[in-house]
Amino acid sequence: MKRMLLVFIALVSLSFSAFAAVNLNTATQAELETLEGVGPVKAQAILDYRKKNGGFKSIDDLNKVPGFGDKTVASLKGKVAVSGSAAPAAPTDSMAKARAAKAEKAAAEKAAADKKK
Repeated sequence: MKRMLLVFIALVSLSFSAFAAVNLNTATQAELETLEGVGPVKAQAILDYRKKNGGFKSIDDLNKVPGFGDKTVASLKGKVAVSGSAAPAAPTDSMAKARAAKAEKAAAEKAAADKKK
């Protein structure tokens, strides 16, 4: 009886994960390919769009991806989600200045080492 209860609980938990939406901003190619109507070419197109544009702001942005039209986007609603961003944060001015200073210091150290030779 306990075994049957454990099997039931496992099946119920697996069924809930089957209803989880695929996040367009974080999904891998393999995860995207699990969507009906999305094969390797369309999955790669999503990844390329994400890389170029910094992620999706809404599911309707799929219309901007080559190979996706209104019908495909409509069929994916409820199966995909958009949250977070795939784009790395843009460096701040202070970060850029720190990197420039570090590079300048390294160049100066290299020049000094070359001078000693």
